[in-house]
Amino acid sequence: MKKSRIFLLFLTCIFSFCDKPHKKSVDSFMRIGYNLSAPDRVYVLPQVLQEISGIAEIDSSKIACIQDERETVFIYDLNSSQIISRIDCGYSGDYEGIARVDSTLYILRSDGVLTEIKNFKSDKFIRSTYTTDIPWKDDEGICYEPNNNNLLITPKETPHRGSEDKDKRFIYGFSLTSKKLIQEPVFTIDLSVIDSLAIENNIKVPMKDKKKGKKKDPDIEFRISAIEIHPITGRLFLLSSVDRLLFVMNMNNEIEYMERLNPNLFKQPEGITFMKNGDMYISNEGKKKSATLVRFNYRPALISNKR
Repeated sequence: MKKSRIFLLFLTCIFSFCDKPHKKSVDSFMRIGYNLSAPDRVYVLPQVLQEISGIAEIDSSKIACIQDERETVFIYDLNSSQIISRIDCGYSGDYEGIARVDSTLYILRSDGVLTEIKNFKSDKFIRSTYTTDIPWKDDEGICYEPNNNNLLITPKETPHRGSEDKDKRFIYGFSLTSKKLIQEPVFTIDLSVIDSLAIENNIKVPMKDKKKGKKKDPDIEFRISAIEIHPITGRLFLLSSVDRLLFVMNMNNEIEYMERLNPNLFKQPEGITFMKNGDMYISNEGKKKSATLVRFNYRPALISNKR
């Protein structure tokens, strides 16, 4: 009887150890509710949106779009596949991201200047600007984080090679209550974690050149071009256009999923948004071809809560 108890205790310890989230593997990676290799629809966008750089959900049939040369919001109707209205503020610049908070739109310029358009559906909308003071250049990703009434903003610029932060990426919070930047990053992402996940899950990513006979390491830049919070799961979806990678992370600052995007479908993924039912849209700049908007219907049955 004593030997049986010892053996049972031994088995319990083994299973307890195996159950700890020490490392994520292919089997424990969460699936996200989308089949990214099989879009439900691809919209070919008009020429004026050739350089589409950001998108935001307006309602179940409309998306706000911006392109990176002018502070103009284009309202695109998904049912008719055409632009049905514009909000032209008349300013030129490098506009990279857009987010909606109720009846207000926020447009992000690459130098960190934020344009607020209140009552955007009205001809008498009110325009204001704010300087975010984010300590990096090329700000691109923006989304609304309702729990803390913040805008999350991601710079595309990376710390220089000599910096102690060269292998880190940051997501900042801009308070809509104080209209000021939260000084410390809201999220900090370590590239070594991403590299490990890519290796452990056999994800095909660019590799660094190494001398013959030495092991190659992933060469993931992780320069965030778009960010959005899933309306149902509450997780952060991030796009790195230069890597053609999609990442999903939770609010505990943990990367839970990553997937390489098909270059034939995602020429230059620069924008992401969700409908309230979870349907996901990713926009692609056109380059030499037309820009596209790719829809993936949300299928919760594809989600696994394994860790």
